[in-house]
Amino acid sequence: MPSHAMPLDPGGGTLAGIEQAINDLFTPISDAVSEFVFAEIPLPFLGIDFPWIVGWLVLAAVIFTVYFGFVQFRSVGLALRLVRGRYSRDDDPGEITHFQALSSAVSGTVGLGNIAGVGVAVTIGGAGATFWMIVAGLLGMCTKFVECTLGVRYREVHPDGTVSGGPMHYLRRGVAERLPGATGRVVGRVLAALAALFILFFGIAGGNMFQANQTFAQLQSVTGGDTGPLGSDGAALIFGIVLATLVGAVVFGGITVIGRVTSKLVPAMAIVYVTACLVVIAVNLPQVPAAFGAILAGAFTGAGVAGGAVGALIVGFQRAAFSNEAGIGSAPIAHSAVKTRHPVTEGYVALLEPFIDTVVICTMTALTIVIAGTAFWRDAQATALAGGDTPDGVLVTSDAFGTVLPWFPYVLTVAVVLFAVSTIITWGYYGQKAWTYLFGRSTLSERAYQVVFTLFVVVGSVLTLGSVLSFADAVLFLLALVNIIGLYLLAPVVKHEMRDFRERLRTGEVTEVEPTKR
Repeated sequence: MPSHAMPLDPGGGTLAGIEQAINDLFTPISDAVSEFVFAEIPLPFLGIDFPWIVGWLVLAAVIFTVYFGFVQFRSVGLALRLVRGRYSRDDDPGEITHFQALSSAVSGTVGLGNIAGVGVAVTIGGAGATFWMIVAGLLGMCTKFVECTLGVRYREVHPDGTVSGGPMHYLRRGVAERLPGATGRVVGRVLAALAALFILFFGIAGGNMFQANQTFAQLQSVTGGDTGPLGSDGAALIFGIVLATLVGAVVFGGITVIGRVTSKLVPAMAIVYVTACLVVIAVNLPQVPAAFGAILAGAFTGAGVAGGAVGALIVGFQRAAFSNEAGIGSAPIAHSAVKTRHPVTEGYVALLEPFIDTVVICTMTALTIVIAGTAFWRDAQATALAGGDTPDGVLVTSDAFGTVLPWFPYVLTVAVVLFAVSTIITWGYYGQKAWTYLFGRSTLSERAYQVVFTLFVVVGSVLTLGSVLSFADAVLFLLALVNIIGLYLLAPVVKHEMRDFRERLRTGEVTEVEPTKR
């Protein structure tokens, strides 16, 4: 998921006027929405301010964890067996396997925020922010379990075998079931329509334009900047057309093609990035115990961090919430396309997603930065503690890798390209489901959306549109407000699905099969 750093401007030239006009139009809207979404609530007894949207997400994760009996810790083995296809049949309704659904959803959350956002987190929150990031990721696993179970429970399987699911569907139908009479129908429809609008806007702006813009900026940087081969005025346009062609070839193929591509792309990008992290850690092996000590000590003392231990907690929770999107409602769209007859099976698979995104990838980034302990990072911490500007998080991360791998900017470029392309592809699918919910499902409607979406890949490569992207970022978290209301109302439905599946396992009605014999 994108970080909140402003994109660079690869367009320049005569495009500056267009860009400025759009930014001028969106700036007051963006400022107003952002001020509401990212507002902080004063906590006088702690002497700090806490972002309400982070509290909203974390509180839901805690409540669901308790309500479902810490399911994310008790069911990891079952989740892994499901991912391997141990309970799947070829004739199960749906379009993609459990593994492809997980890969598609992970590709939408693992992005530039895992690189740049974590760099910011351990700069302003100190090493201790890593601990709270892990805690929030573990709690968020249960929220993903809830929303993705509902995504399958209330999905629509069309006559041609394709599937539509996500918050638009479980809010509309589920809320209507839980609330009496016309009230339930009206509330469900309103919540569903808002969810679709928020997903559509972010899919085009944040999930598409931001990723394309930052990918070009990174490629331009490592090839010599303005004086390199990508420094000419037309380079951004050519890059945008090439990227749009690649993305369009996948997006036009639907979720089955997306599932096949991301099931290859996600493991590849994870291997590239995590391997680089492990190399830095291995070279600095003697510093590993001290780094873990700093993480644990910083989590509870907040040494050298504005706000102390609570400041480290806030930053850690905020980064985890912004990274894994647990409670946002986006992932159930991909997970709902899974082949299964038991909705809760995909809930079990989905709970692995925050673990991969936050507990593994974000933590690896943070640990690498803490272990490297570069002078650049220390100086950035001192600047942040003194109230100065925080540097671009990607520079903090890149500098940490540079202590061992001087050529790491090229590895980082590969990671950025893989992360960005996978995010664009997945959000293209999310946006399409929101589009067809709002404007109807037909071949013409879907093709119109796909053309518009791929064209915005080109726009994102050429223009910055900073205020549009800031607005999209805020809109995504408005979705969390809408989505979690529905999750609270529908939690009993998920518990029923969980008990029913467990009973079927106990009685032998559902049995394991060899994946090769499905």
